[in-house]
Amino acid sequence: MTAPLTADAHEYGLVGDGVADDRPALQKLVDALGDATAADGRPRTVRVPAGRYAIRDRPVLWRSGVSLAGAGRGATCFELSNPGAPARPVPLAWFTTAQHGAGRDHHIADVTFAHFEIDGLRVETEEYEVLAKGLGLQYVLRGRFTDLYIHDTAATGFGCDFLQDTVVEGVLTERCGRQDPGEKMGGAGIGIGVGGWGPVERLAVTDCTANGNGTNGIFFELQQDHWTPPRGIRVTACHTEDNRYGISDWGADGLLVTGCTMLGNHVAGFDVSAQGTTSVGGRGGIVTGCVIDANPGDGIALGNTPGPYGFHGNRVGNNGRYGYWEHNLSGGDQEPATDIVLESNDIHDNALDGIRVDAPLHEPAISGNRIRGNGRRAAPGTRGSGEGVRCGPLSLTDERADWLPGGHRGKELTVGGGPAQAEATAVVVDNTATGLSLAPVRPGAGTAWPDGTPGPGTVYRLPDCPAPRAGLTADAAVTHPYVQGNRVRDDGHPRTQIHAVWIAPEATWTGGRVSGNDFGGNASASTRFDSAPRGGRWRDNAG
Repeated sequence: MTAPLTADAHEYGLVGDGVADDRPALQKLVDALGDATAADGRPRTVRVPAGRYAIRDRPVLWRSGVSLAGAGRGATCFELSNPGAPARPVPLAWFTTAQHGAGRDHHIADVTFAHFEIDGLRVETEEYEVLAKGLGLQYVLRGRFTDLYIHDTAATGFGCDFLQDTVVEGVLTERCGRQDPGEKMGGAGIGIGVGGWGPVERLAVTDCTANGNGTNGIFFELQQDHWTPPRGIRVTACHTEDNRYGISDWGADGLLVTGCTMLGNHVAGFDVSAQGTTSVGGRGGIVTGCVIDANPGDGIALGNTPGPYGFHGNRVGNNGRYGYWEHNLSGGDQEPATDIVLESNDIHDNALDGIRVDAPLHEPAISGNRIRGNGRRAAPGTRGSGEGVRCGPLSLTDERADWLPGGHRGKELTVGGGPAQAEATAVVVDNTATGLSLAPVRPGAGTAWPDGTPGPGTVYRLPDCPAPRAGLTADAAVTHPYVQGNRVRDDGHPRTQIHAVWIAPEATWTGGRVSGNDFGGNASASTRFDSAPRGGRWRDNAG
């Protein structure tokens, strides 16, 4: 076979009718172009016209220097399936360390994947298989992944690791991680393993969207706990929605996240923790200019990190628990996080505390923030049934109710439980005076009810509100804090943020400075010290 620099897939045996298996012809073409590139050093491109190309029972083993370009999302589609190999994962393209010996000296270089769709709906493995991805390449040098639509894969949609001098741009992932119950590894929209190239991995992820994926929208995960967490990774102008986690840092150093939106993610909008395979949290990151809004759980959840980490100029509001939650998971780093910075953020209308510290902090800096109107979960417990009660796929309405708007935010709704109906639960995203908006039962689902929508008149109940709910709560050891120039108040009617600052009974607050803050206008006393601060200076705080 001759090996042109650009090969039309139809001229080399691919059909694209959605019936014929195009994998053998694509593999033969990739091998031929890969051999030619290895011989003369000139990268090649496979151009795939519009059509639906079936890739059955085996992935395509990719070769260095071979690019794949379609005619656009929706025009060129690769349909993955495994009817003859139910135990085998079938990504479109793979090249991995475990299967193919990929490494720094045996890598994929100078490749572009662009302008096509990957449909993973027809891959169903007997058990969850982390390799059942859309793309599964490791050790890529000078790669470009652009204008891709990857959806309905059994595991992660874009699951490529160790990307050096690489750009991932304009990638849309939806409903990936179908077979992941939310507790397995992978199952994300975009999941990128890091650390394989050493202390610096030059990677840009920009203008990507991850919606309704089983675990994360976008995550970065250190793959070996003895590796150095790498610097050089940037995430810009990305959107994550209706995933378990929006964007997660599980082991990078200096991750830069700018201008992103993280909305409606079930556990947290932005997460730093020991959730990853190596139980290593990120450190040194900066999150700036982001909108982190209406996540049923927390806006920002940070822990298992030695620090530092900085959050600057973000809007963190309407979340179902805390705006910012400092906490540690078991199994990861438990040392105090040092040099955590919260600066010039707007932290507002979250269901519980605006900022909650449940793990030790050393020398945190909290300055110039507007921490207002939090503690929205202020409605008392209630129950109802009968006439006027009806459920939709993502709602419950009680026409006779008169609830505080937003007052049930983040609560767990329970319906049924009597002899005629099994009990079911759902998380309240928000509420009006008579209606509850509910989170889907899992990311990507169109309903909150795993066993069907409850019938009219169903019995329901909502728990009571917790108290106190503060702008800033410390329930751990905080040493040498710098808290200056914040406006921590509540101008709502009624006021739901009970205190500006609460130091809980088990907390210690030692040294530091708290000065120049506006603590007036909360529902009760500006400060509540169940454990008195020791040393340091508190002065010039209004209220």
